[in-house]
Amino acid sequence: MLKKLLTGAFCALVAGSSLAATDPMEISIAYVGQQIDLGPVLSNIIPEPKDSGLQGARLAIADSNTTGRFLKQHYNLHEIAGDDPQQLVASAFDLYGRGIRFFVANTDSDTLKSLRASLPADSLLINAGSRDDALRSNQCIDGLLHTIPSRAMLADALAQWLIMRRWNRWMLVEGSTDDDQAFAAAIKRSAQRFGGKIVAEKAWSFDTDLRRTAQKELPPFTSGTEYDVVVVADERGDFGEYLPYNTGLPRPVVGTQGLLPTGWHKMIEAWGAAQLQSRFEKQSERWMNEKDYASWAAIRSIAEAVTRTGDNSSEGVRGYLLSDNFELAAFKGRKLNFRGWSGQLRQPIALIHPRALVSSSPQEGFLHPRTELDTLGFDEPESQCRVAR
Repeated sequence: MLKKLLTGAFCALVAGSSLAATDPMEISIAYVGQQIDLGPVLSNIIPEPKDSGLQGARLAIADSNTTGRFLKQHYNLHEIAGDDPQQLVASAFDLYGRGIRFFVANTDSDTLKSLRASLPADSLLINAGSRDDALRSNQCIDGLLHTIPSRAMLADALAQWLIMRRWNRWMLVEGSTDDDQAFAAAIKRSAQRFGGKIVAEKAWSFDTDLRRTAQKELPPFTSGTEYDVVVVADERGDFGEYLPYNTGLPRPVVGTQGLLPTGWHKMIEAWGAAQLQSRFEKQSERWMNEKDYASWAAIRSIAEAVTRTGDNSSEGVRGYLLSDNFELAAFKGRKLNFRGWSGQLRQPIALIHPRALVSSSPQEGFLHPRTELDTLGFDEPESQCRVAR
């Protein structure tokens, strides 16, 4: 009997030693960050951190390795950053040649298109930087997934809340940049979709220094008609920060300033988000923003797919991400997954002002046959994209 026990113990020891000696599965992910010069602005805005997006990717790698340690998985992050799109694309292609197949991109839409054209089809590219609606509707990039919300999702989230409050009459004030025009177009689409009425549309094309003249110039600029709310489209921050409390009528300001729709913000603390915020702040010594969260969600999605399937190939991961089985626990009160047509990550959108979470969309009562999350952004009949083929 003793001999049998000793033999069993020896076999268990040998088996344990063999398991310990097994090399972990390696998963390498590239982060491509484009530093975009937005040009001079006309207000004292707080600039976006230069490492916006990158810090979220770093936290996701750390989180993935925390659990991966027990699953024999090890995640590596390869960082590419710069302001030259051609150099970014060349560096990404070099990493592909070194065996990397997963790429998280915090870039503009043109650089995304160049990356997809340069990287062979067996690479997985996830957009964590561009909100461009065209990428989800009629300028589809084959195989591209998105973890950052589109402008249409942000506008729809805001529009649902305004309609729920019965603030149906909107004055739209838009800037002159392409991004401002794109957000304004998303607002107009949302108004038509949910029953808002744009009663006045005004273009801000002045180079006035509003730090000195806002109280004098903005009230008459926003006068002339009756409205419930001012919706501002000023993504760069040239004038929108001065609209609250300076409107012709005593009305709230929403949009890119005032009440802001966003994929992530410091004020999101429920559903365990406070722990994510704390880990991020300890690592980065600043608050987590929307691009950080999008990069974090992209890498955590890859890690979740590897964990569930045991497959670290780009084909296996991509197939699982686009399947009905994929769910990402992402501190937003529900499990998130990807739309099979546009590759967009379904997710609630927070409505915040600088010091509080006001609401979260989709709002109650906005229904959909599949999921109410698909009331935000381009639904399947509205999109020409078909990522899951």
